[in-house]
Amino acid sequence: MLNNLRDSLHSALGKIGRGFAGTGLSPNFWTSVGLVFAFGSGMIYGLNIEFGLIIGGILLLLSGFFDIVDGQVARVTQKISKKGGFLDSVFDKIAEVVIFLGILIGGFAEPYLVFLAITLSLLVSYVRSRAESFGINLQGVGIGERAERLLVIAILGIVGGIITEIKFMEYAIIIVIIISVITFVQRIVITAKNLGD
Repeated sequence: MLNNLRDSLHSALGKIGRGFAGTGLSPNFWTSVGLVFAFGSGMIYGLNIEFGLIIGGILLLLSGFFDIVDGQVARVTQKISKKGGFLDSVFDKIAEVVIFLGILIGGFAEPYLVFLAITLSLLVSYVRSRAESFGINLQGVGIGERAERLLVIAILGIVGGIITEIKFMEYAIIIVIIISVITFVQRIVITAKNLGD
């Protein structure tokens, strides 16, 4: 869903891409930076330190920001490559697993909910990958792509760090489960229709 907003933000994203491209650092470098921030976020969640939800949420937002930067730098420098796309995709999945693992170890949600969330999140990505192997583009399809899922976790986690009486992170995980199920079904239906008999 957020991917569909990228066209309307084309000018602003282009400026970000040109700014970071000016450093001379490769798109893969910025992909790695995003992964490092994701690991930092997962570690903070797992340690469950004071203000951990706020710090972890900020690190997660920074990870998401650099997930945008790498693609924009690749476009600006015309260094879009299969290798870069592959690394970006793999690093995204690693980052997502690390985030959920941190939430699980930190005890911010029931283990079975975290298990459901990560399983469904990976299934959403798997369906897109399989569909694309048949030439069907599912980018932007569904209300619970990776960006939306991690944004829900980051924002509600930060709110939970401020309003500690309510388990906002657990609600975030439940929301992730719901939007992942919906997206999973949407993608299966669209792929099945496009494949025909």
